[in-house]
Amino acid sequence: MKRILVLGSINIDHSYELERIVRPGETVASRAYRTAWGGKGLNQAIALAKAGAETALAAQLSAGDRPGLEKFCAPFGLDLSKVRGLDCPSGHAIIQVESSGQNSIIIAAGANGRMEDETISAVDDYGPGDILLLQNEVDRMPEIIRRGKEQGMTVALNPSPYTSEMLDWPLELVDIFILNETEGEYISGSAQVEEMLGALAAKFPAAGIVLTLGAQGSIYRRGEEEHRAAALKVEAVDTTAAGDTYTGYFLAGLLQGKNVKEAMVLATRAAAITVSRPGAAGSIPLAKEVENW
Repeated sequence: MKRILVLGSINIDHSYELERIVRPGETVASRAYRTAWGGKGLNQAIALAKAGAETALAAQLSAGDRPGLEKFCAPFGLDLSKVRGLDCPSGHAIIQVESSGQNSIIIAAGANGRMEDETISAVDDYGPGDILLLQNEVDRMPEIIRRGKEQGMTVALNPSPYTSEMLDWPLELVDIFILNETEGEYISGSAQVEEMLGALAAKFPAAGIVLTLGAQGSIYRRGEEEHRAAALKVEAVDTTAAGDTYTGYFLAGLLQGKNVKEAMVLATRAAAITVSRPGAAGSIPLAKEVENW
């Protein structure tokens, strides 16, 4: 099985459980508060590792926070040798989680916003057949995309959180897009799902497009090829890491030799478990849990 490198963010999440997300000008008391490891890069790397994929994370955080990260990730088999400690604050997120399980998130980049050459050079240890998984919580993304392709890697992009600068990235080099309906609308210019898929497929004809639609399931399209996976009904407690879990398990499935539809079904099951319990990285299930669920 080939390897996967996640080059992305590490955050320390500050989560507040609320009856509903705070409105402008409003002050409310939270019912519970917790801190936890998160960040899309770390979440997706943990999902991949828990799914059984040979996974390394290239990332940056405060040097003082690294021992805590190592302790947290020790049970997962995630390679942290390419995670570097810097003399600056770690990234962090403020997460509001309402009683329905929906969330609202504010991110401060910290070390994620000052990616150094030594961190990016982790890509040089990989080659054809390996996967480079990226998001949009670190800087220098256009350079990282190009570097991955120069190494012959398969570049997978979860364009989250969306920013308008993305449209100037070399997106034509991306091999797999994994995105939700909001991100799809921004990139395609259409809010209607079928039009959105058509526009994305036309814009990136060589890429596989995985569109996640929450309760409506997910759709894959590449050229004339299309697959759909229905969502599973669960009681949502916290949706924070659902998309990251889907992304990790989908790519792990492909690396393990599953076809696209099988990988989608696997990812759907894993994401359903994630939303049924609180937290970000800590809520992502192990492969055995997904198999037995």
